[in-house]
Amino acid sequence: MISRTVLAVLMMLSLAQTGVYAQISALPASPTERLPSPVQLVRATVAKEVAAANDPSMKHMFRDYKKSGQGTQTRLYVETREAMAGMTIAYNDKPLTPEQLQGEEGRLAGLVGNPQQLAQEKEEAEHTLCIVRALPDAFLFEYDGFEPGTATLGRDGVRLARLKFRPNPSYHPPSHVEEVLTGMHGMILIDPAEHRIARIDGTLYKEVTFGWGILGHLDKGGHFLVEQEGLGDGSWDLSRMSLSFNGKVLLFKNISIRSDEVFSDFQRVPADTSFAQGVQMLKAERAKLSQSHAQTAKAEDASR
Repeated sequence: MISRTVLAVLMMLSLAQTGVYAQISALPASPTERLPSPVQLVRATVAKEVAAANDPSMKHMFRDYKKSGQGTQTRLYVETREAMAGMTIAYNDKPLTPEQLQGEEGRLAGLVGNPQQLAQEKEEAEHTLCIVRALPDAFLFEYDGFEPGTATLGRDGVRLARLKFRPNPSYHPPSHVEEVLTGMHGMILIDPAEHRIARIDGTLYKEVTFGWGILGHLDKGGHFLVEQEGLGDGSWDLSRMSLSFNGKVLLFKNISIRSDEVFSDFQRVPADTSFAQGVQMLKAERAKLSQSHAQTAKAEDASR
């Protein structure tokens, strides 16, 4: 359930299974007691994340509230067997006008009949997994204590292992996609019992070029924060994402990304949901929310 913006950034940010999944049943009293080495924990966690991303049995519908320099945007998403389906339902906390709504529905109708576009979105998700797979080799890790999980971070009440990371000088990016990892350091929170990532907080400590500088660069100081939560049904999903990057693309085009997104209201949907069915779910959910909003407004007017 990663949006286009997440994919674009994480794409710029192979791994063997290690067999340590069952070694940890509870958090220990100290960062090193009964825990594997930091890189073993990261490898096991990344392997679990990749397996979860490829698991077709867990799909959800959810809401995304995004703040950026252009204002706010509220979108509904549903995971389907072909690709993620998304529909904007509000700008700056105001429902779409009839013209805007018609445009959204027309865009979705075009995607339903465009398998090439759906295949492209699936390919973007695969690129993201390539980056995730690179993490254990791209960085050096060390334990740095614990933090408690909350309702929207990891699992509520479960202690999370905190690890600091810095670039591995022996790492050689296999393509320009992974080059940004060579200039990043930060912190990662892991649930060591479930081998899931609760938070990644990374900062560029130097300017990073990609594509030998021909494709562009990201300025020093760029920052991203990604958080996940356990949904209580055995699956995890994004709960928050914050991005702040400046740079240039193709030598001359400036880029500036500033956004903060919160993901909520997760609802399980059938694993075999098609993209067309997902679009119908989005329309039904938008209509339900619109009706609820109208009833709330009416009640507020009556109470004045």
